[in-house]
Amino acid sequence: MEQGAKAMLGCVVVTGPRDAQRLTEVADALEPLARQVFRAEDTQAALACARAERPDLFLVAERGAGSAGGVEVVIGLSTCEAPVVVLAEQPSVDWAVQYVRHGAYDYVAGDLDEDMLGRLVTGIRGCGDGGDDARDHCFCDECPAGVPFVGRSEATVKVLETIRLVAESRCNPILIVGETGTGKELAARAVHAWRCGDPEQFVAVNCAALTATLLESELFGHVKGAFTGADRDKAGLFELAGRGTLFLDEISEMSPELQAKLLRVLQERSFRKVGGTRDIACEATIIASSNRDLLAASRSAKFRQDLYYRLAVFPIRLAPLRDPSRRSDISMLAEYFLRTSSLGGPEASLTPEAEGELTGHTWPGNVRELRNVLERALLLARGGQITPQELRIERVDAAPADSARASAAKKKDFSLETAEREFIIRALRETGWQRTRAAALLGITRATLHAKLKRYGIQPPDSAHCGRGQVGESSGACRRRQPQRADK
Repeated sequence: MEQGAKAMLGCVVVTGPRDAQRLTEVADALEPLARQVFRAEDTQAALACARAERPDLFLVAERGAGSAGGVEVVIGLSTCEAPVVVLAEQPSVDWAVQYVRHGAYDYVAGDLDEDMLGRLVTGIRGCGDGGDDARDHCFCDECPAGVPFVGRSEATVKVLETIRLVAESRCNPILIVGETGTGKELAARAVHAWRCGDPEQFVAVNCAALTATLLESELFGHVKGAFTGADRDKAGLFELAGRGTLFLDEISEMSPELQAKLLRVLQERSFRKVGGTRDIACEATIIASSNRDLLAASRSAKFRQDLYYRLAVFPIRLAPLRDPSRRSDISMLAEYFLRTSSLGGPEASLTPEAEGELTGHTWPGNVRELRNVLERALLLARGGQITPQELRIERVDAAPADSARASAAKKKDFSLETAEREFIIRALRETGWQRTRAAALLGITRATLHAKLKRYGIQPPDSAHCGRGQVGESSGACRRRQPQRADK
């Protein structure tokens, strides 16, 4: 490590309670590398040292890969100006995510050496000189800690202000609406962060990925003997959420019968397990989301109207990326994905022409589509500079013949369902109709993709029903082959 870096580094080594041996190991290894080393056996001692010595770095020395005690230390030090770095004996992606979510500047694993400390000091200096870390630069001040809701546009700031207003109220349930890929689950996690805090559970379920019977058992649980195969009692997601949050994604796909049962839970604030007779109190915050127009669906009897009005007390609406008030987030999202993707690196960047391509696209798949385009570009560019050639943005162009009729047809078919259907078909064609790969490309589960294929009547070109018919035709649209006449 360079002498200038060593001269600036005053470091506080912190361990969890009752781990003096680990504290001694790391502090002794750090002594030759830093200007000054302070030892603290708990959070309070570290805070006292911070007030007296104004250190440049907190190093939380963890035994193993991580611990709940270490997370508490990071949370306690999050109010200090100096960055907090976790040094673990063994690597763990899950623990790394936990620490960074709670405010850690970095998570490193292995033995402490000169190169590792030099890299940390270089990063700390960059922050001190105004070179903000990607996580700080890409988030607005209203974004809660641990929730990567990227953007500083007018639309993002307003929606986060709305989320905080709803979270700090007693509004329950909460409805979040927006097109696919606009960040509805992140908005739900923001509500959870402000209302419940991290100690409480955040439980998410995709209503489109399960059948009505399985979804009922997942939500409410069941008692032993309730149905064939129920060989033991099972706690449902309402019960597991406790005082935390239950997030019902794509609630528009829930069956009418289950909608009626959910409405009763929201009104009575209690539920019964499948086959049970005892009422269980529901204390969780219920957040529902949908990428469909639920008001229109309720008016056409495709969604229960009484459930819609029970959910839509103060609906949170997320703007798509093509909205002028959110378009400025595209460049920031691209920067964040390049910096945080496992395929990227410090050298990954966009040329001005490539950035112009991104900001000029309408993004029917919104943030999810943008992330997938950049992931592909990183593979093609091998982590280096990305040009328009590596982006490969797919666009649906109007037919050149009879432009007036094509324009009229486009206006007629301009809807969220149409855009989503076309986007799914493009992903399937890109992957040779391999559903697992297509689901990964779209950023959804295979079960969700299967549900959407069924909903939109999308079939592969070599479907058994249609032979080699048109992509996306349902079996009812297949034409029967007329038998040939004997005289031909």
